[in-house]
Amino acid sequence: MEARVVVEGGQRALNSGHGGVVDGGATRKFLQQQSQIGTVHQLLAGGIAGAFSKTCTAPLARLTILFQVQGMQSDVATLSKASIWHEASRIVHEEGFRAFWKGNLVTIVHRLPYSSVNFYAYERYKSFFQSISGIESHKGNVSADMSVHFVSGGLAGITAASATYPLDLVRTRLAAQRNTIYYRGIWHALQTICREEGFLGLYKGIGATLLGVGPSIAISFSVYEALRSSWHTQRPGDSTIMVSLACGSLSGIASSTGE
Repeated sequence: MEARVVVEGGQRALNSGHGGVVDGGATRKFLQQQSQIGTVHQLLAGGIAGAFSKTCTAPLARLTILFQVQGMQSDVATLSKASIWHEASRIVHEEGFRAFWKGNLVTIVHRLPYSSVNFYAYERYKSFFQSISGIESHKGNVSADMSVHFVSGGLAGITAASATYPLDLVRTRLAAQRNTIYYRGIWHALQTICREEGFLGLYKGIGATLLGVGPSIAISFSVYEALRSSWHTQRPGDSTIMVSLACGSLSGIASSTGE
């Protein structure tokens, strides 16, 4: 699970602001500028963190996909010897070491917008729900906050997965290729799928994906926010980046376990 970096520059700048009186118009302009800067930082941080983490785990991701589609192979001997070591050895000998990262380019192309949309949508959904009068009156209540984080995270995951699903489908099909090359690249795969299966072919399996992504991201963001809040309360002097990394890792484990 990619690490989460929370940008709070605008609020910190206000908290450490000037002693003089600032007129309302200047304050609103400053808040808008800081909000825009924070949003850009969130988009970049989310996209880069997601791309980096996926590149590091690409070999394991490809092995997972190959094991998932092994039942479609007609080679009985291959099925009887199915193991991580056997499959990894086969990839090295038949396809070369770089084949562990087959489909990783499209993974990065997918992960950058996915992570960015996920983080951005989460902040927007969270702000929307917190602005609702009934919920705003319970702000600070642990149960209310957890509910907002859970629902916002679930909706953000569904939004991001829906927006980038065609790239996810192409990534899976490219990674599932073995010796027979059916798709020559991202663009060729997109063209072939649209031509042979129609435009809706790019969204095959999206229902099952959303059923898994929604609860997973909801749990992830809920656990992350709860851990980060508790950590800052008990140890306010700790590094924000280290806290985000630790809480992001633990929330990723929690969401994967709950899937």
